[in-house]
Amino acid sequence: MSKVEESIEVSVPVTVAYNQWTQFTEFPRFMGGVERIEQRTPTLTHWVTKVDGVSREFDAKVVEQIPDERVAWTTVDGDVHQAGVVTFHRLDDSRTKVMLQMEHTPEGAVETAGEKLGLVKHQITQDLKRFKTYIESRGTETGAWRGQV
Repeated sequence: MSKVEESIEVSVPVTVAYNQWTQFTEFPRFMGGVERIEQRTPTLTHWVTKVDGVSREFDAKVVEQIPDERVAWTTVDGDVHQAGVVTFHRLDDSRTKVMLQMEHTPEGAVETAGEKLGLVKHQITQDLKRFKTYIESRGTETGAWRGQV
């Protein structure tokens, strides 16, 4: 199992950053390789991804969610095996630190080689940069789910 930890500061209040992160169907707008996410229940999503020509489908379940603080997940079915947490840290009234920690199991020789080359870490770094651009350019979230798990 491999571990990745990355963070970024965004120039929006913590509630805006958190609310946007709960809008899983919007992830394809800023996550590379994510083609589609279907929200099946408040805590279960179905992901369709395509990275370097390899398509994967899997289900992920939110296992912990505390408004304005954290969203934790794990995969429960499909081609991908990962678990992680995104935490939100208020820096001041208009800035938030978003931290993503993830553990994943590379599948096969190509993914194992990519992991050793740091490609997953690079992808997460780029996704967080795109999230920053996305949320700062909007200035507001596209929706919110404030339930607690």
